[in-house]
Amino acid sequence: MAISTPFTGKAEYRTSMAHNSTLKYVLQGLLLLLTLPAHKVVAQQAATLLSSDPTPQRDVTPAPAGAPTLFPHSEKSRYLISGQANIILQGHGPFHSPYEGTNSFLSRGEYKTSLLGTLFLGAQLRKSPKSNTDAIFDVESSGGRGDSEALGLAGFTNLDVVRNPNLGPVPYIARVQLHQTIGLSSKMTDAERTPFALATQVPERRLEFRVGKMSLPDYFDMNNIGTDSHLQFLNWTVDNNGAWDYAADTRGYTYAAVAEYDDKDWSARYGLALMPTVANGIDLDWNLRRASGQNMEFELRKPLLGGLVAPDRKGVVRVLSFVNHAHMGLYRDAVKAYLDGTEKTPAITRHERYGAVKYGFGLNAEQELTENLRIFVRFGWNEGQHESFAYTEVDQTVEFGGDYSGRSWARPNDKLGLTFVSNAIKRDHQNYLRLGGLGFLLGDSNLNYAREDIVEGYYNLHAWRGVYYAVDTQFIAHPGYNKDRGPTLVSALRMHVDF
Repeated sequence: MAISTPFTGKAEYRTSMAHNSTLKYVLQGLLLLLTLPAHKVVAQQAATLLSSDPTPQRDVTPAPAGAPTLFPHSEKSRYLISGQANIILQGHGPFHSPYEGTNSFLSRGEYKTSLLGTLFLGAQLRKSPKSNTDAIFDVESSGGRGDSEALGLAGFTNLDVVRNPNLGPVPYIARVQLHQTIGLSSKMTDAERTPFALATQVPERRLEFRVGKMSLPDYFDMNNIGTDSHLQFLNWTVDNNGAWDYAADTRGYTYAAVAEYDDKDWSARYGLALMPTVANGIDLDWNLRRASGQNMEFELRKPLLGGLVAPDRKGVVRVLSFVNHAHMGLYRDAVKAYLDGTEKTPAITRHERYGAVKYGFGLNAEQELTENLRIFVRFGWNEGQHESFAYTEVDQTVEFGGDYSGRSWARPNDKLGLTFVSNAIKRDHQNYLRLGGLGFLLGDSNLNYAREDIVEGYYNLHAWRGVYYAVDTQFIAHPGYNKDRGPTLVSALRMHVDF
């Protein structure tokens, strides 16, 4: 398994000291950035100097004080250089736990800090209204750790955490890809420039192709209310569909090809991606004949219920399906071998084989109700007989929630969010954990099964330009699907900077 168990003894002491040092610098950084609004004039002058250019043809418009990035970015340049930094301090107090296993969420009080930084680089190799070509190259560093080394919860509480702490904070290539747009109509429509698509106008009907290293949630299962762990919710099964075992290495990236057709009111996309060689592994299997992840999604941009909910407000419905081929095992085979006495403990890794197929479906919908209020829902299901392999240990999930803009109290970039998610696993998966089996995330050495229910709320405060602070709280009943353990309350402070 790629995930290591929690440290003990001297190693734990060294880890604790490192986190104390990390916390010291994090708090210093928070205090420094808290003073930014008081020195707004100086910072604005510095930003103007950074954006100045003696060449009059260059289009660099100084950003207003309320801009969402720290420094201004041109909307017309062929190039994009931007970045983000996300720091999360998260902890929980002691909770009821009559027993713990190798992969348990620790019942003693603990806190951990995670740090994630990304440099986004992009260039329009071909800048044409009907045929645009982008080159994308992103470098990332993921440091710090999650509570309990990111073990013991199906809906883990911090999406920024890399599940293999041994990888360390060494920078790595997160994305490198080509993005090609082929226009199928002469009518143009405005598009938002992002690190993954640089054109600000695109044909209304078009084909888009992407190939290279990427994260599949960049393009599938998107949701304007519950997708971004940097400005919205933090939980794995809130920002993504927990039952979607999407192809990825332990950092969340894979090599893939994605094709998409976009029309005025709907889109359809298909992606073919590499699977990891082992569950939650860092290495990918490059033999597509024996291992691959196929993903299909249809998106309809119409108000929900034919406009009966809010006829003048935007709505989106997305239907997702996936089929994974990989070196996977069946929970039932591992349980049978244990009950027959041929194995001392259930171990699904002893029953893996090529040709195994895991499939599932997802539904994702969002709807504006008023100028400030939006709601969303997610439902996910997979067959649950084969082992959870790439994302998390969820076989079924139900989620609903929403967010509220701070416009009504004169803070348009502030956001308040609240959501509820309930995760479940199938009978064979339950028996495997109850008899002492280990997944790549779960394993309490026993299991008194109940659904893992999570309530998460946050307030995201826009401090100045691209600087945000947030408080987040997650109440988790039956952590790791175990009725004997919990409940627990996990709280977090987050600082986010967009450059």
